[in-house]
Parts: sequence; structure tokens; C-alpha cells
Amino acid sequence: MKKIVPWCVLGFALLATAIPSRTQTNAGDQKAVADLERQWLKSQQANNPDAIAGVVADGFINTGSDGKVSTKAEMIADQKKTKYTSVDYVGLKVMVFGDTAVAVANFRGKGTDSSGKAFDVNERFTDTWAKMPDGKWQCVASHQSEIKSQM
Repeated sequence: MKKIVPWCVLGFALLATAIPSRTQTNAGDQKAVADLERQWLKSQQANNPDAIAGVVADGFINTGSDGKVSTKAEMIADQKKTKYTSVDYVGLKVMVFGDTAVAVANFRGKGTDSSGKAFDVNERFTDTWAKMPDGKWQCVASHQSEIKSQM
């Protein structure tokens, strides 16, 4: 029994030291993904979708609030035709789960869509991010839903 106690103590000590480092990595990853989300917002504010081409994965899939599913190329092409007069994110929150992160926020935007039709939207988005083998985060999926007025 005496030989087991030192190994248990060593195991708990190793576990205890691993937890803070994981928390630090998580906080760093949360900040990295939040910074990328803010980069995306700035690209919308500047009407410059090319600015986010590198942070969106080649296999990216978008599901718009209208139910339309699009690829990275289709989404960027659509955004090039969309002109924002105002856009903002409210309540951005990032949660990290290993090499996956989920970002959620409210999206408020006004302008004209790719067909020239005026829009004024209030949506909730969920973006899924993956840490790639090179250590960089890329958005692999996005989904938007219209926010209905509260009763």
C-alpha cells in the first residue's frame, strides 16, 4: 500500500499542473477566434469579403437565414455583391472544445443584398471553427437564423 500512495500523489500533481495550462491555452484560443470574428466583422464593415478568404476553410459551408446553403466561393461571391451601410455583432461569445471552437453572437446589418434588394436584418449566428494542422484557426461552417420579436 505504501508504494501506491507516492504514485497517486504524483498522478494528482501531474493532473493539477495540466489543468492550468489547458485553461491558458483555452483562453488564448478563445481570444484568437474572437479576433478572427472581429476581422470578419471589419471585412463586412469595409465591404471587403476578400479580407476573410484566408480565415474561411476551403470546405466551408454556410447556411443562411433563408435556408440557402453555399460554399466558401459562393459565399464570398455573394458578399462581393452585398453592400452594407451598417453592420455590427452584439454579444460575441466563443467556446473552445479542444481543436474546435464555436462562436455565437447577434448580427445586425443594413444595406443591399447581392440582387440589389434593401435589407435590415437582426440575426443570430453560430460559427464553427477548427484548429488546422498548422495551428491556425479557420471557420468551417456558419449558420444564421432570423431573430423573431419577443412576445
